[in-house]
Amino acid sequence: MLRLDDVTKRFRIGALGGRSLTAVDDVSFEVAPGEVVSLIGESGSGKSTIGRMILGLQPVTSGTITFDGSPVRQGKEFYRNVQGIFQDPFSSFNPVFKADRVFAMVKDAYFPSTPGHEWAARVENALRDVRLNPGQVLGKYPHQLSGGQLQRLLIARALLLEIKLLVADEITSMLDASTRIDVLNLLAELKSRGLGVLYITHDLSLGTYLAERTVVLRRGSVVEMGPTGQVFGGPLHPYTRELLAAVPRLHQPWDDATPVDTCAYHLHGGTGVLAEPEPGHFVACARLSTCQ
Repeated sequence: MLRLDDVTKRFRIGALGGRSLTAVDDVSFEVAPGEVVSLIGESGSGKSTIGRMILGLQPVTSGTITFDGSPVRQGKEFYRNVQGIFQDPFSSFNPVFKADRVFAMVKDAYFPSTPGHEWAARVENALRDVRLNPGQVLGKYPHQLSGGQLQRLLIARALLLEIKLLVADEITSMLDASTRIDVLNLLAELKSRGLGVLYITHDLSLGTYLAERTVVLRRGSVVEMGPTGQVFGGPLHPYTRELLAAVPRLHQPWDDATPVDTCAYHLHGGTGVLAEPEPGHFVACARLSTCQ
């Protein structure tokens, strides 16, 4: 459904834009219908830049991004199928207007001929689908609602459009623990309905909770990618091992990552960006650049 092929993004930097910064470097992966893919990496690894390029909010320097076989382009029809939800739910709402104005905007843009009473019933059904009580959220201003309620309002907006792909960029990082798990369980339920989700996060535990496949980024490059159980159960790249070793565990000492004696990329004859030591499990060179 969603496909990235050798996607690169460079930004011009410096006083006169005389230098460039490569934020994303030759990234390729796919998201299938009804699949959750976790995009995991530290701050500054290029995760959110990839999300913005998928949503058409930033141009691609090179490579291609396609949705249902067509290049990604900003436009009404594209956003009818693809929506994004971002880290700070409060920034997605105009504080001057009531929060449910986002539903009116959807109606005006996509369903102008739908009768008012029918639209109101659809809105209430969508709110119940995301476990919100319509009477508690409709007619309220953003400051009167919690972060979790606002995030679920945005998911309900996407449900009204019956989208195929959701780009969820750190959507739980500003929520408390109980609300966070509610939102993740909601995404898992939507996945069962056929919704594809790209879940962008720096939290490994949340990434493993509902994703079938995981893509690990470092400095804009994919260092490891594959089924979540393989990536976290048998990590091959030193960076992935360091990420896992940094996760605190109850009743266990905080140990360093297991050292890697041999680069799995070269051990398995890697000649491109990634090698495939086992079916569906890809790994980059341990040096993150071309070995001499």
